[in-house]
Amino acid sequence: MEKQPQDSRKGLALREVPPAVRLLLAMALMNVLLYLCLGRVFTSPQHSMGNPGHCPYGHFKIGQMKNCSPWLSCEELRTEVRQLKRVGEGAVKRVFLSEWKEQKVALSRLTSLEMKDDFLHGLQMLKSLQSKHVVTLLGYCEDDNTILTEYHPLGSLSNLEETLNLSKYQHVNTWQHRLQLAIDYVSIINYLHHSPLGTLVMCDSNDLPKTLSQYLMTSNFSIVANDLDALPLVNRSSRTLVKCGHRELHGDFVAPEQLWPFGEDVPFRDDLMPSYDEKIDIWKIPDISSFLLGHVEGSDMVRFHLFDIHKACKSQAPADRPTAQDILDTYQKVLNSLRDTVMSQTREML
Repeated sequence: MEKQPQDSRKGLALREVPPAVRLLLAMALMNVLLYLCLGRVFTSPQHSMGNPGHCPYGHFKIGQMKNCSPWLSCEELRTEVRQLKRVGEGAVKRVFLSEWKEQKVALSRLTSLEMKDDFLHGLQMLKSLQSKHVVTLLGYCEDDNTILTEYHPLGSLSNLEETLNLSKYQHVNTWQHRLQLAIDYVSIINYLHHSPLGTLVMCDSNDLPKTLSQYLMTSNFSIVANDLDALPLVNRSSRTLVKCGHRELHGDFVAPEQLWPFGEDVPFRDDLMPSYDEKIDIWKIPDISSFLLGHVEGSDMVRFHLFDIHKACKSQAPADRPTAQDILDTYQKVLNSLRDTVMSQTREML
C-alpha cells in the first residue's frame, strides 16, 4: 500500500523534467551515435584479399557465378563468346567488348604476327600472376591468338578524372579514396617486385599516359594490372638486369639510368646502353601518385605528408631509392594518421 504513492511521485518527477533538459539529453544521445558512426564515414573502402573469386589455379569466378569454372578452351571461346564491339587497341592486341553466358567480358586479339612473342609473353604473365593485383583470366587460345579476361566498364586509369567527375561518383572523389588508389598502385608494383616468378619490371611505362593505360579500375574503385606484355625479369644471382625496349628514351618521367649516358655527341646504340633494375619503377611512383591524388580538398595535405618518401624515390642513385614495400608502409601510415586526425577534429566539433 505504501509503494503506490512512491511510484506516483516517480512518475510526477519524470513529467516535471524541463523541456530544455530533455532536449539536451536528446542532443547528447545524437552525438554519441554520430561518434560511433564516424569510424565508418572516414574509413577508406576495403578491397577483397586473395585470389579473385577464391578459385584454384586454372579456374575463375566472376560476376554472379556461384561456382569456379576452368579457364575456357579454344572450342569454348569460339562457340560461347560473342564479340560485340572494339573498345581498345595497342601495339600488341585489339580489345573487344564481348559476351559470355550473359556476362560482359573482354576479348583480346593479336594485332599482327610480328607481335606474337609479346602477346604470348603477356599471356604467360597473366597465367602465372593471377591474384587480386591482376585482371582475372577467363580463358585463352594460342591457336587463334585470343585471350579472354574480366571486363571492367570503368576502363583504364587514364579515365580516372572523367569518371570521378560524374555526379554518381562524387562520394568517392575524396582524398581518402584517392590515396587508397595510390596504395593499390604501389601494392601492384610491390607484388611485381616480389612475384612468384621473381623480380619483374613494368617496362610499358615510358610516360604517364602509357603507364596509366596498363591498369584498370574495378567497379569498387580498386586497381588491377591489365597489360603485362612487357615484364622483363631481374635476376641478381646471374647478374641479369633489364632494358625497356631498344630505342633511346627521353624526358624526366623515366629514371635517369634509362637515359643515354654518353651525351649528344655519341649516337645512341642499344648494345652500348647500360641495363638497369626494378628501381626504375620506384622513380616513377611520385608522378603516378600525384595524378591519382588529383586536386580535391585535402590532396595537397596528403602530398605534404608524402614529401619525404617521394623525395627519396627521386634519388639519382637507384640504390638510394626506397623499396616498394617501404613506400607502401609509408602510404598506409599516412592514411591511418590523417584519417585519425580528421576523426578526432570532427568529434571535437560535436
